[in-house]
Amino acid sequence: MTHDSASAAMSPMSVKKDGVAALNWKKTWMSTVQGKSSGFVPRVAVLYAALFILLGIQMPFFPVWLEAKGLDPSVIGIVLAVPTLSRLIALPPVTREADRRDAVRACLILACLAAVVGYIAVGLSSGAVAILIAFAATSLASTVMMPLSETYALRGLMSRGRAYGPVRLWGSFAFIAGNLAAGFASDFIAAGDLIWLIVAASVLLALTSLTLGPLPPSAVVQTAVSLRQSLLRDRAFVYVILASSLIQASHAMFYGFSAVQWRANGMDGSVIATLWALGVAAEIVLFALHSRLPPFLQPTLMLLVGACGAAMRWIGMALDPAPLALVALQLLHAISFGATHIGTLMFVAARAPSSQAATAQGYLAMATGIAMAASSAASGVLYDAVGSGAYVAMALTALAGGACGLIARRMGNNPAR
Repeated sequence: MTHDSASAAMSPMSVKKDGVAALNWKKTWMSTVQGKSSGFVPRVAVLYAALFILLGIQMPFFPVWLEAKGLDPSVIGIVLAVPTLSRLIALPPVTREADRRDAVRACLILACLAAVVGYIAVGLSSGAVAILIAFAATSLASTVMMPLSETYALRGLMSRGRAYGPVRLWGSFAFIAGNLAAGFASDFIAAGDLIWLIVAASVLLALTSLTLGPLPPSAVVQTAVSLRQSLLRDRAFVYVILASSLIQASHAMFYGFSAVQWRANGMDGSVIATLWALGVAAEIVLFALHSRLPPFLQPTLMLLVGACGAAMRWIGMALDPAPLALVALQLLHAISFGATHIGTLMFVAARAPSSQAATAQGYLAMATGIAMAASSAASGVLYDAVGSGAYVAMALTALAGGACGLIARRMGNNPAR
């Protein structure tokens, strides 16, 4: 652009025209939002439900299917580690492109459709190598679905002034429903056919994604380089991501070995299932109350509450508590997981502009995945060595996350404080 053309572009007349255009665009968008807001929230709730039905089936029953296909435990462990690597490969380019092209919804739909094709390919595969390759390709799509869904939901809900928790709780309900339904079905379906339940759930998710409406356009579409630099140079953002990933990773010992520990203490399967359901129920209550939480419970404070709740929970678990005490410890899931999750997402939504929302969610998912993988590996070694005493290490991990959250909170330039 020449000097004359640049001057013309910045003339009062052009500025006035740009201002009028922006005002007209805002009015058009607001009228669209007012006309469609009643449909957006239910559709996002259904999206979360479909997504967590898939997770509720896959998490407990995919390993059962792998075993039925003849894979030994060591190979199953390798297959289950694939999503962590896929997350590192797929998330950076996908989330950056979603932001750069302002195409969060389109990327989410493509990921859901690709996951359907991938899970079908997994189901048709035979042999460890073929299954590993098919699942690795599928994971490239499936690992981006959650951060893209969170980005879509948060952008749409914030533009409508709606709270996140009351919508997200349908995912928690659906996780329980999917888990119980698949458990019931597994009594009538051969273990070698359980993969088709996962395929059916992925089809439901893909169909749900196709019903989603458009998001408000981002004010600025940036390059991938500017997206990366602006977020990773934000120290408060980095510390919150570290805090969240450490607090959530402190749950690895519980996720991997709580049932093993409780069985060793003489509990039967129904008691164990009830204890797990209590934790999810407590999480649901917190999500339902999200919009009614006191104003002083701002994002970074929620992180600190989550860290303290996690530390208390894991210290209690280290003492091999009686069943009645376990009920109270399970209710702390609302704090250790729920408060941390809400605080993190609210901070990220407030901190990252809409043009960087998917990239921010991608960084969060990557950090959490890496921390969880490391914590899971350490939990196995520690549990083998000291049993339930390994929970002490989880408490220390949560407190380390709380320290990172405290640093972020004390930063004077923290707008989400």
